[in-house]
Amino acid sequence: MSLMLQEAQSAPAQLASQWSANAARVADIGRRLRDADPRGLLTVARGSSDHAAAYLGYLGMKRLGLPTASIPPSLGTLSPAPWRVRDQLAVAISQSGASPDLIAAQRALAEGGARTLALVNTPDSPLGDASDETLLLHAGVEKSVAATKSYLATLAACAHLVGAWQEDGELLGALERLPERLERAAALSWQPAIEALQGVDRMMVIGRGVGLGIAQEAALKFKETCGIQAEAFSAAEVRHGPMALIGEHYPVLVFAPPGPEQAGLLELATWLESVGARVLLAADDGVASRQLDLVDAGHDDLQPLTTIQSFYPMAAALAVARGGDPDRPPHLKKVTRTL
Repeated sequence: MSLMLQEAQSAPAQLASQWSANAARVADIGRRLRDADPRGLLTVARGSSDHAAAYLGYLGMKRLGLPTASIPPSLGTLSPAPWRVRDQLAVAISQSGASPDLIAAQRALAEGGARTLALVNTPDSPLGDASDETLLLHAGVEKSVAATKSYLATLAACAHLVGAWQEDGELLGALERLPERLERAAALSWQPAIEALQGVDRMMVIGRGVGLGIAQEAALKFKETCGIQAEAFSAAEVRHGPMALIGEHYPVLVFAPPGPEQAGLLELATWLESVGARVLLAADDGVASRQLDLVDAGHDDLQPLTTIQSFYPMAAALAVARGGDPDRPPHLKKVTRTL
């Protein structure tokens, strides 16, 4: 069994531990954020962490009404910007907390007046030192190059932060109960996806709204562990140009969990099939046309977590089926230090 698969399957237990470890801390951060009343949200991250930041940004806009921007870290290193960001919250996300560009960007935003928070998996990290506050992910040591449990832990920490900020008991209760649903999600078989994608070299992954960040994450995992040139698109954007790529049997993975985005995603999946695409539809058991099963997370804004939890074991198995090793992707290291 690969490290990637082991660590993905350990995520439910890690998220249960995270909830217990962070409950009081996040409640306190949420109280102070209500008192400070930031006027906007800035995120600083790369790779899988940036996909988690997209999830945080969407929740911040949807639930808190905060204008949100993803800050290019190079504006703290290669082309320093004269930031004027008073009354903004800057959240930097990194498993290691060691990448120089993220550290420089966070420091620059702090100098520009932002309140700063670091989400990291490593205690006493340089990124944490550069931030006003640190929230630990409690994902445990992650040895696989491909992030899995740390990504899920980041999504959970983001939802916890927003729920505490809003004092939303419904979201917080669903998050506390989530590990049991993740256990069921991790046990699902996505064998049809392995069979359909074993010989492909390019594909699309479709999500929307709160689920777009996991479509981006899935596309990255297809590239780094399976050698597939996968691109992620919002269901709202895919007909604006990317559809020109669709030919007969072109593979498209559509994430359509329960929630307000589902109806449009199902409509798109039907249309894609009508023009010849090979659609792999991931949906809950209320959707008869699905090829891949999803576990309902118990809350619309947590559906991305159970969805990506089911995706990760499939991706690890697909890498092996294609003759690769998900723990040794070409040219990659666990910690990337970008300037």
